[in-house]
Amino acid sequence: MDSGARALRGGRAHGKMQAFIFSVAFMYRIGIDLGGTKIELVALAGDGEVRLRQRVPTPQGDYAGTLDAIAALVRGAEAEIGGDYTVGIGTPGAPSQSGGRMKNCNSTCLNGQPFQADIEALLQRPVRLANDANCFTLSEAIDGAGKDARAVFGVILGTGVGGGMVLEGRLWQGANHIAGEWGHMPLPLPEACDLPLPGCYCGRHGCVEAYLSGPALQAQYAAQTGLTATPAEIATLAEGNAQCAMAVLETYERRLGRALAQVVNLFDPEVIVLGGGLSNLARLYRTLPEYMAPHVFSDTVLTRIVPPLHGDSSGVRGAAWLWAPVTG
Repeated sequence: MDSGARALRGGRAHGKMQAFIFSVAFMYRIGIDLGGTKIELVALAGDGEVRLRQRVPTPQGDYAGTLDAIAALVRGAEAEIGGDYTVGIGTPGAPSQSGGRMKNCNSTCLNGQPFQADIEALLQRPVRLANDANCFTLSEAIDGAGKDARAVFGVILGTGVGGGMVLEGRLWQGANHIAGEWGHMPLPLPEACDLPLPGCYCGRHGCVEAYLSGPALQAQYAAQTGLTATPAEIATLAEGNAQCAMAVLETYERRLGRALAQVVNLFDPEVIVLGGGLSNLARLYRTLPEYMAPHVFSDTVLTRIVPPLHGDSSGVRGAAWLWAPVTG
């Protein structure tokens, strides 16, 4: 095939994609949250109202099964609400800028796979992808706790630690699609209690995630007491003046304050929205400003730390909002 023919075919493909994009009136946007244990779908109306919500178990370790499950969800939703709509997917990890294959996914069956190309082929339409933490941040920036803020940083404190950045309503993914991955930055200013540097699943040592994830907090409490407790249980014990629980949470909050100060010094967001299971610890919103402020390179700290408005639904909502006109 000569270059002219290739250009013509490429132009036709681009034209078909553009025709699809402009043929839908954005009555609904479909969002998919591809999690390790479940796949969730919402159909989001233009005003942000959820028209339809469905979820199915994630086929564990089965790449082809995962693709089929997503396609079946989309087809079923469109049959119920009528019409063909845009699809955005929040994924663990992100597509590599070198070849488009998935990288950094804790759902390891996705790594190295041409996920976007494969799901587009199944659905016969363009699909937009973003890291699940980016989708969380986009949701909270568009119509959540960060609405009307010019710069929003979203934090995931859960099984892992992740983040996302939204500027002027536009998701910023970066040159390598790793913008906001503060969980794999080193914990700043390590103290004696932070040593030796713990290993991280990524192969590095001393990552923020190795200190601030939910499992890390539980491990720190177990090391101090020999007991097993969830983060919520640790917080309840601390409210009852249990000394070990109070000490473990204070150490956690000091670390989180230093880590967030590093984000503020680099990105300087107006709002930091906390997500993930640990965002439910109400005390964080009282203590973090105090622990963060001394490490911020400013005489005043106006950045607000807030809980998410949409809670656990933010990720899947943000996936749908990947097709909002203000996003890139």
